[in-house]
Amino acid sequence: MRIANHPLYCHPLPKGHRFPMEKYELLPIQILREGLVEENDFFEPLIIDRSGVKSIHTKEYLDKLDQLELTKKEERRTGFPLSRQLVDREYRIASGSIQNAIDAWSGKCSLNIAGGTHHAFASHGEGFCLLNDIAIAANHLIEHFGAERIAVIDLDVHQGNGTAHLFENHQKVYTFSMHGAKNYPMHKERSHRDIPLADGTKDKEYLYILERELDALFQKVRPQMIFYQSGVDVLESDKLGRLALSKEGCSRRDRLVFDFCKQADVGVAVSMGGGYSERISDILEAHTNTFRQARLFFE
Repeated sequence: MRIANHPLYCHPLPKGHRFPMEKYELLPIQILREGLVEENDFFEPLIIDRSGVKSIHTKEYLDKLDQLELTKKEERRTGFPLSRQLVDREYRIASGSIQNAIDAWSGKCSLNIAGGTHHAFASHGEGFCLLNDIAIAANHLIEHFGAERIAVIDLDVHQGNGTAHLFENHQKVYTFSMHGAKNYPMHKERSHRDIPLADGTKDKEYLYILERELDALFQKVRPQMIFYQSGVDVLESDKLGRLALSKEGCSRRDRLVFDFCKQADVGVAVSMGGGYSERISDILEAHTNTFRQARLFFE
């Protein structure tokens, strides 16, 4: 497995900011401690230039980011205070996801410690997302590797509205999102397949629906490549999620995705996505479970 690591992601945020940045620092330590990976499995992405993202995002929007000229309203929509470090961070996330996609293209698994910035649209950012790394990486495979059938499996508790909108009429990228029906964003875009879940959905129902949907997806799309958004904000302990999965249920979710990928002999590029449990240990354990399951299927 190859893993994109991002040592610059732990920059301080304003006091009281709820985004759990510390997980990006602690997760590599945890998976190394468990022996799930070795030091040489990690790579630090470079900050790519806009040529790698201009096919997804508009020139006007990229100009605003590069020149740090978002309006206050646009900045509030992202949820982050705008800074050069933040913009560089987003370019680095996209770079990591591109490299993950290249590494996974030949039937392997590659993971991004960060990534999954699925709320970013072509012309604006929102929901802690400035650049849509999954869309950028998927488009890279289409342009440079001739990919014809890519599927995005987005199991973050929040619908991947930016990804859905970017690929709504796209013939080579199929978007699947299974998310909280009453959660952010309140206005949902149209994925190729959306499964809205009721508040309080538990393991048994969630896993039954997911297995059914994955079976249908793999039969219909016959994907050559999977982008997997593995957010752990589906946990019952999550402050923002409103679903009720246990850590074991979340782990079984990952196992299902990897099992389908392995059986179909397709690569999978994994983005960690969201996680907002009160205790950082719950977030770390759930994310670490993703690595444990990936190791079982992709030695």
